[in-house]
Amino acid sequence: MRETFLPFTRPDITAAEIDAVTEVLKSGWITTGPRAAELEEAFCEHLGCREAVAVCSATAGMHVLLAALDVGPGDEVITPAMTWVSTVNLIVLAGATPVFVDVDRDNLMVSAEAVAAAITPRTKLIVPVHFAGAVADLDALRRVAEAHGIPLVEDAAHAMGSVYRGTSDRGAAGQGTPVGRTGCAIFSFHAIKNVTTAEGGMLVTDQPELAERVRRLKFHGLGVDAFDRETQGRAPQAEVIEPGYKYNLPDVSAALGLAQLARLEEMNGRRRALAELYLERLAGIAALRPLSTPPWVATHAWHLMIVRVDDAETAVTRDELMAELKKRNVGTGVHFRAVHLQKYYRERFGYRPGMLPATEWSSDRMCSLPLFPAMTPADVDSVIEALEDVLGR
Repeated sequence: MRETFLPFTRPDITAAEIDAVTEVLKSGWITTGPRAAELEEAFCEHLGCREAVAVCSATAGMHVLLAALDVGPGDEVITPAMTWVSTVNLIVLAGATPVFVDVDRDNLMVSAEAVAAAITPRTKLIVPVHFAGAVADLDALRRVAEAHGIPLVEDAAHAMGSVYRGTSDRGAAGQGTPVGRTGCAIFSFHAIKNVTTAEGGMLVTDQPELAERVRRLKFHGLGVDAFDRETQGRAPQAEVIEPGYKYNLPDVSAALGLAQLARLEEMNGRRRALAELYLERLAGIAALRPLSTPPWVATHAWHLMIVRVDDAETAVTRDELMAELKKRNVGTGVHFRAVHLQKYYRERFGYRPGMLPATEWSSDRMCSLPLFPAMTPADVDSVIEALEDVLGR
């Protein structure tokens, strides 16, 4: 058994990040300012996207996006129930109705066919989720959205560094389009993500008019941002164009994000090497089913290493496995409990088990194993040894 506890994840913070944050703290300007503007510019340069708007969380990004698209009462938003609750909560808080579609049992992402079948005259928005660092089939999903004239916004919280090859061009590994380069997507910089600002997010879009409204809504509805690049402050003539929120990202966080973004390829490379070792070792454990990688994924960001406990191969439940791993100093997580079966959504909308069979099968059995850049191959070995000890060799 491991002598020290291995957490499910840990942010990878180096002296470069600490120095960047210290510099901001010494500068006299710690709220939204030049570093936040620089992070937006660096994001556009890194992805090749047209517009990037920094916000204090991906949840905030989704909130202002729904507001900018005028999603409200009477509208429907199509999304999977295999997602974090924030997106669905915001749909309901906007007065709209979430319409859940089931996911592929092997990769946990929605298909274009499932989305198309869920569209009604009230559908206002489609929100697919790029899961665990892989990518949903964007070509097919965009064809459906465009055919019906419905906006598509990608939940890219797991996809920092993911690359989509495209169903029409399955070239060599690494070739393709980075998630976020085209269309509209929302990234998360939460503490467990591949790039972190402690808390934060980024909305990217190729529509300048949408970006302009998002910028306005994220800061009180003022006609300018919290930081004006020319005046080095707030223009005195700023006034409310429409009621907005306060979702700006401060420079302390942005400085951390800039240093993290500069190290993204390095950190994701380490994640990829660890994931490959995991998959090699997990192949010998019949009771565990890792997620499959779809053929249209050119580069997997490996945000999460997820396995499902197959009850056809073992009598050990997911919860029992997690408890036993904790006793052996191995931390785990669950990503995610199906949203439609959580208390509020059962009671408010009458959702019941059996509505989304593939989602529910994985939700009851999934477990996220430790995966973060500072891990070593020996750490992976210790996780596998613990799994074998619990499940039987």
